Amino acid sequence: MKNIKKLLIGALAAFLIVACSKDFLEYEPEGVLSNENVATAENAEALVVAAYAGIANDEMVGPLTHMWVFGSVRSDDAYKGGGGRADVDIIDRYEQYNLTIADDPSDWMGPRTWTNYYKAISRANFALSVINDIPDADYANKTLRQAELRFLRAHSHFMLKLLFKKIPYITEGLSQEELLQISNDVDNDALWNTIADDFLFAYNNLPQAQDQVGRADKNAAAAYLAKLRLYQAYEQSDTHQITNINTARLQEVIDYADDVTAALEADYGNNYLDGFDNGPESIWAAQFSINDGTTVSRVSFVTGLNSPHGTGLYGCCGFHLASQNMVNAFQTDAVTGLPLLDTFNNTNIFNVVDGNGETPLTPGITLDPRIDHTVGIPGRPFKYRHTVTVTGDMLYNFSWARDPGVYGYFGNMKEQQAPDCSCYVKEGPFIGTSKNVDFIRYADVLLFKAEALIQLNQVDAGVTIINQIRARAAASTQRPIDAGASNVYNVGYYLMGMSKEDAFKALMFERRLEFGMEGPRFFDLVRWGMAEPVLNAYLAVEKTRKDFLANAQFTAGRDEYYPIPQREIDFTGGLYVQNPGY
Repeated sequence: MKNIKKLLIGALAAFLIVACSKDFLEYEPEGVLSNENVATAENAEALVVAAYAGIANDEMVGPLTHMWVFGSVRSDDAYKGGGGRADVDIIDRYEQYNLTIADDPSDWMGPRTWTNYYKAISRANFALSVINDIPDADYANKTLRQAELRFLRAHSHFMLKLLFKKIPYITEGLSQEELLQISNDVDNDALWNTIADDFLFAYNNLPQAQDQVGRADKNAAAAYLAKLRLYQAYEQSDTHQITNINTARLQEVIDYADDVTAALEADYGNNYLDGFDNGPESIWAAQFSINDGTTVSRVSFVTGLNSPHGTGLYGCCGFHLASQNMVNAFQTDAVTGLPLLDTFNNTNIFNVVDGNGETPLTPGITLDPRIDHTVGIPGRPFKYRHTVTVTGDMLYNFSWARDPGVYGYFGNMKEQQAPDCSCYVKEGPFIGTSKNVDFIRYADVLLFKAEALIQLNQVDAGVTIINQIRARAAASTQRPIDAGASNVYNVGYYLMGMSKEDAFKALMFERRLEFGMEGPRFFDLVRWGMAEPVLNAYLAVEKTRKDFLANAQFTAGRDEYYPIPQREIDFTGGLYVQNPGY
């Protein structure tokens, strides 16, 4: 889509698609609104571009593209960070599982994300309503663009469902009265199927690949259908407990995953560096740009709070810090090179800061190299550099932690770029970059398939895929990622003949290592029905390390999802039903 960004400014100037109210049901594009005078192929093309922009029109306080708040800090991967618990305190409340009332005025982030997603849906629906009125003979790309728009609409509804579970599915052509009659209280399986219908239309009408990168294609639709059917396979009760695993849906996961044509990047780190956007592993991503003629460019600020603090290289604000539990998870058995699935958290690694502000690795411990692609660790290279042009030393330092007394000193790395990167923008204290944010990459698809295979008792086939992911991890040591001994990395492979139980445990752990601090962790735990036992076990140990977690407690049947914003319930006259526990 970077080839079509030049159209974006014109599209937005022509149609001024902005919010006109705080409530999404009142949101409609402003400017030239009449279908009669915009229903041309040229205008339709511009509206489609504007709809693509909508799925990445997020911000630090209403995230859409990166789930660091909702999926990483909410899990055992990360702490909120920042300047103490009161700094953006709503994220602290998410981290503590202390959001108990739906109309709490201090909860502004979840409702803002709700609104931002429905703004994106409104853009897609407005474009569809225009395109639907254009005669086929006047618009050669009509079906293609309808398929792209329905893909975009499905993506936003899918993400809303992961966050809120009970959501209204909004389509084009509805009157205000009809909108007010659409309930969010629908059968869970039926809602999955409604979202799937849009993805299926895209799957059946999109080419395998598009000429312009960033546009949805059949590959992306197949990947999303694999992901959707995987979530749908774990059937939930009204209180979010797993009641059944649907084997027919699991087979669909495998079938759609097999339709995806892609490859893993040769080096794991390529996924997190500028210059590798839209590479072989990227299935579909939010596209950003820089030096495009606008004030601060179309860069992503969704993780703008999260850069290292006090470095002189970045700005503020030191949010999204790796948990001790996350760091410990990368330890491997010194003999087999396999993860310590049951005992990884018995020993803290890198837990002593020496006089140089560094954290030497405890002797005898070996690591999965993905740790040095994921976590900023004092004394070890940050973003694969010992030095950076002009700005000097790039070894991560203890002093980069903003509040180590509360949150420790382990940073995040994947969402950062080096300050001399041509992709880098500093706006006040906040950092933005033009690096893509991947929604799905091929490693995801492979592990979706592995999960389905293991659940269907095809254990060796699933384990073979896990080993494929591990082989790429083992090969990802070519960049300067380790300041210590060259033999610190040790990645081994699972043997065939594992039990289903052990293989599934390995699958869950591999997903955590592969996508550490990228955001899917919390949603994975909810899908598996493991959120309560895993997170409360995590808290039982972590609160002995970090006092700020002393009162944190995950409540099953409530905390798997966020509350429906009360303002939306009020706006529909009580039609919307609140999630249980709020």
